[in-house]
Amino acid sequence: MKTIWITGASSGIGKSLALKFANEGWQVAASARREDLLNQLSESNQNISPFPLDVTSRENCEEIFEKIKNKFENIDTCFFSTGTWDPKKEKEIDIDQMKKVMEVNFFGTLNCIKAVEMYFKEKKNGNISIVSSIAGYRGLPNSTGYGASKAALNNLTESLYFDFGRYNVRVSLISPGFIKTPMTDKNQFKMPFLKTPEFAAEKIYNGLINGSSFEIDFPKELTLILKFLKILPDSVYFKLIRKLTKYQKL
Repeated sequence: MKTIWITGASSGIGKSLALKFANEGWQVAASARREDLLNQLSESNQNISPFPLDVTSRENCEEIFEKIKNKFENIDTCFFSTGTWDPKKEKEIDIDQMKKVMEVNFFGTLNCIKAVEMYFKEKKNGNISIVSSIAGYRGLPNSTGYGASKAALNNLTESLYFDFGRYNVRVSLISPGFIKTPMTDKNQFKMPFLKTPEFAAEKIYNGLINGSSFEIDFPKELTLILKFLKILPDSVYFKLIRKLTKYQKL
């Protein structure tokens, strides 16, 4: 049996993907802060094993990965899906809040990558998948912390594509649109093309198992629009986003 380590597995995309891989016959090492939710998840499928984790602790990431290696011996894929966001705290520049978001979204992911770096480079195969967001494509209103953290992940993942590729290790960027999760439930606006975590899990699984693209983005009806917006001149982009988001000057 093949093995995948999934972080952020207690809810949302991470949970649905853990169930998808487990149902496909993979051994799943599921990590998140909430040990109670991980235990519930593991009880629902015998192929899922809980490994509670605090991604903001580099030492804890290394310790947990050692435990995973000891249990499963061979790790084929890592899927790092850790994120936090509070839209109510993004309406003003809150440096402490932005540091918290970066600590979880960016450095938390980096801690996990560092924990598995030498394992995959010595193994010379496997896959590391990093979950970002369409919010990382270009700047959006009320997204000073979250958007910046995801843009940083996009850049990091592109760099790692080259660095790990030298060792025959595939690095994948996951760019979801709006997925109905406890985090997006905080949004105070209508989310276009809203999809379920199960939809996301299917897209990610197929992209990782049956595809070879660097980026796995979905839903296409939204991401294609946003990719087009990326290439627009700044003046056009800013006018369009103001209109679409009804973001008015005070």
